[in-house]
Amino acid sequence: MEISDHLTEKGRRDYALVQRALNEGDQKAYAELLNHYRDSLYFMMLKMTNNPADADDLTIEAFGKAFKKLGQYTPDYTFSTWLFKIASNNCIDFIRRNSRIQISAESGMNQSETNYAANQLIDAKPDPEETIIKEQKIKMMHEVVGKLKPHYRKLIQMRYFDEMSYEEISIQLRLPIGTVKAQLFRAREFLFQILKNQRENL
Repeated sequence: MEISDHLTEKGRRDYALVQRALNEGDQKAYAELLNHYRDSLYFMMLKMTNNPADADDLTIEAFGKAFKKLGQYTPDYTFSTWLFKIASNNCIDFIRRNSRIQISAESGMNQSETNYAANQLIDAKPDPEETIIKEQKIKMMHEVVGKLKPHYRKLIQMRYFDEMSYEEISIQLRLPIGTVKAQLFRAREFLFQILKNQRENL
């Protein structure tokens, strides 16, 4: 199958990685796909759940499901769009399950009433794919990152917007990789707190 002409350079890169993973069982190709999108997918899950632990679990689940279905991917769309759709659908299912449990426990609703309430809760949200793919990195991320201290803002810029590896950041900032990872973790915690405080406006 030929790669669709509309794919960007990143789209072509991802398609080549998918082919290596499928045809050669190349574990490095899987790892590269994961490294390219793990952080942005984590933020997508974090925005939808407002819970770091759930976001971590759902990020891992999303990659697991995507890799199992990798043979179904076609270059009609970019790999990231396909991956994010799988992740958002999985997250919506997760939210629905937890909403039903919470609503049912708190109000004593029967199953049909619980399903309706949970569906209303989800349907009231913006379309996840539109919200995340179109706005997350462009609007929400830039606005939120702009509130960080300069050092953390620079780290986030390098890692998430410039898609630099930990090694590249380490070299450029002349910091040990362990320090870079620790500071990025701290920056993510700050971002979560900002998101939590502003979630009504996001």
